[in-house]
Amino acid sequence: MRPKHSAAPPSRALRTPGARAAIALLAAGTLAAGAAAWAHGDVTPQAVDTSALPALGNAWRAENPFRSNEAAIRIGSSAYNQNCARCHGLEAISGGIAPDLRKLDNDCAPVKDAAKRGGCVKEIDDYFLNTVRNGRARNGAVYMPPFEGAINQEAMWAIKAYLETRREKPL
Repeated sequence: MRPKHSAAPPSRALRTPGARAAIALLAAGTLAAGAAAWAHGDVTPQAVDTSALPALGNAWRAENPFRSNEAAIRIGSSAYNQNCARCHGLEAISGGIAPDLRKLDNDCAPVKDAAKRGGCVKEIDDYFLNTVRNGRARNGAVYMPPFEGAINQEAMWAIKAYLETRREKPL
């Protein structure tokens, strides 16, 4: 004598149109979340051609030497889109994953005294370079990878020159 198959039939609740729609919505949401995770693509730092810029040497600069330099801004725009936009957003407009870099030096904008404003901008340059070179981690979780060794100083400053054209509050 063969044993009867003991699998229970699907619940009647799952056979209703509303339940099927809910399951379909849940499946679609799961697929969309997976697609969003894959949308970031390859996060390996991309090479940046800085041959059109003057070489800065091995010593790291304390201030952006390419401020308002049109060639640097053009290179920085491309470098930003290749290396930063996936987290910081296209045109530096964050979608919420990482800080909105248009606001990077907002604290300097209202400073009236030129010398103090210059000091503020220099501080922001230092903060930017330190962050890009060393990345950011908290409690062992990496929030931004370090880029030192992946892209050169010229590329980092070119990205900063580009970001200065995207400021939320002009200086």
